[in-house]
Amino acid sequence: MNALLSVSDKTGIVEFAQGLHALGIKLLSTGGTAKLLAGAGLPVTEVAEVTQFPEMLDGRVKTLHPKVHGGLLARRDLPAHMAALQEHGIDTIDLLVVNLYPFEATVAKAGCTLADAIENIDIGGPAMVRSAAKNWKDVGVITAADQYEAVMAELKAAGKLSDKLRFALSVAAFNRIAQYDGAISDYLSSVKFEDEKLSEEYVPERSLFPAQSNGHFIKVQDLRYGENSHQQAALYRDLYPAPGSLVTGQQLQGKELSYNNIADADAAWECVKSFDEAACVIVKHANPCGVAVGKDAHEAYAKAFQTDPTSAFGGIIAFNRTVDKAAAEAVVKQFVEVLMAPDFTAEALEIFKPKVNVRLMKIALPQGGKSDWDHGRNAMESKRVGSGLLLQTADNHELALADLKVVTVKQPTPAELQDLLFAWKVAKYVKSNAIVFCKNGMTMGVGAGQMSRLDSARIASIKAEAAKLSLQHTVVASDAFFPFRDGLDVVVDAGATCVAQPGGSMRDQEVIDAANERGVAMVFTGVRHFRH
Repeated sequence: MNALLSVSDKTGIVEFAQGLHALGIKLLSTGGTAKLLAGAGLPVTEVAEVTQFPEMLDGRVKTLHPKVHGGLLARRDLPAHMAALQEHGIDTIDLLVVNLYPFEATVAKAGCTLADAIENIDIGGPAMVRSAAKNWKDVGVITAADQYEAVMAELKAAGKLSDKLRFALSVAAFNRIAQYDGAISDYLSSVKFEDEKLSEEYVPERSLFPAQSNGHFIKVQDLRYGENSHQQAALYRDLYPAPGSLVTGQQLQGKELSYNNIADADAAWECVKSFDEAACVIVKHANPCGVAVGKDAHEAYAKAFQTDPTSAFGGIIAFNRTVDKAAAEAVVKQFVEVLMAPDFTAEALEIFKPKVNVRLMKIALPQGGKSDWDHGRNAMESKRVGSGLLLQTADNHELALADLKVVTVKQPTPAELQDLLFAWKVAKYVKSNAIVFCKNGMTMGVGAGQMSRLDSARIASIKAEAAKLSLQHTVVASDAFFPFRDGLDVVVDAGATCVAQPGGSMRDQEVIDAANERGVAMVFTGVRHFRH
C-alpha cells in the first residue's frame, strides 16, 4: 500500500506517518512535508523521484503528473486500467493525505496583498483531492488532521479502510474543495481592481457584497418539521460559527428543539447577551414579551415575567447569568419550552430534572472584542425572496448616551436616560412597528408587529393593563419615527413622560411641538431599528 502525504497544516502529520510506516505502508511526499518526515527518521520517497520530473516554478508544479493522478484515478477492478498502469510503470496510490494552502487564513489577515492571496491559491492539492475522492472505492483521501484517528483505527484493525469510511472521507473532501473554491470566489469577486495601483504590495479595497456569494453551512440536525407540520426542515450552522452564538450551545436535557424553538431561542439569546447587567428575556413568537435587568438572575426573571405573564406561558427564556437555585425555583413554576443560560448550578439542574420536556441549553457568552465575531454576532443577514436573496450588514448598532439628542424643552432625568437606553435595546429585537414602554430596567408594555404604530402603542398599553402595571412615568422607545403627533399623544396619554425615537420625519417639528405642549421629554437617536 502506498500513501502520498503533502500537507500545509502539519499538525499531527509526523505521528500519523509513523503509524502508517509501522503498518508497512510506503510513504511518498513533497517539499516541506518530505523534509519534515525525513527529519523524523522516516523512510520517505519524494514525488520528484517517482515522476522523474523536478518540482518547478517555485513549487507550483510538482504533483500535476500522470504518475500521480494515474495512481490515484485507476480503478482496481478494471483490468484495462491496471494494465495501463503496468505499461507505464505507475504504482497505485491508496491513501492521499492533503490539506490545502491556507487561502482563507491569508486573506483574513489585515493588509493582505493581492499577490499574497493569489500565491495561496492551491492548484495541485485540489486536483489530487478531486482525483482521490472520485476514486473513493479504491483510495482513502484525508483532508483534515481530525480524520487521522479514525483512519488509523481501521487500518490497524483490518489492514484497510471500510467502504463506509472511504465514502465519508470522499464526501468530506469534496465539501472541503467546495469551501475552498467558494472562499477564493468570494475574495476575488469582492476585489475592487485598480490597474493603476497594481504591484506586489497592492492591498485591494474589497466590497462587502461580492459579485458572487458562496455561503457554506454544515448540517447540525434534521428537525421533526418546519414552521408548520407540513413543512420539512433542518438546522445548519456556519462553517466557522462565532463564539457565543446559538449554534455553539449544548443541550443539557429535554426533547429535540423544533424549528420554531430555534428561531425564538435565537431571538431571546441575541437580545439577552446585549446587556451587561444581569438580564432575562422572555420571547414568544419571535418577539420579546418581557425583558428586565436586576441584581441577579432571579430578580431579572421576576421583573421580566411580570411584564406579560399570559404571553410568557410556553415561552423561550434566556439569561445572561448562571441560573441558580432561586432562579430555577421561580422559572419551574411556569410552562417554558426552552431555557438558555451561560451555565446552571447543580441545584438548578436537579430542579428541572423531573421536567423532562423542558429543553435546557448551555451557551457560553462571547468574551467581547472589536469585531462582530468577537461579540458572537452575524456580520451579515439574509432573507430569501422569489428566486433571490437579500443580503445586508447585520443591525449591530449600539446606542451610547452621548448619541442621544434632546429636542424638547424638558430634559430627561438621569434615571430616564438609563431607561431609554434599556428600552432602545429591547426595541431593536421587537418586530416593527415596535413600541416599548419601560421603567426601572423593566419592560412595562410591548407592542409589536402592527401595520400602524398607533396600534402598537395601544397594544402595549393593553398588555400593561392586563398585567396590572401602571405606565405612569414610563419611558417609551419607538423603533422608527412618529410620522404624526397622534402616536406621541397615545403614549403620553398612557403615562409616558419621556420618549426616544429616531427622528427624520418631514413632520419632526410638529411632533417636537406636541411633546413640548404635553410637557414631556423627547430624544432623537438618529438611527432606526426596523425588524421585519
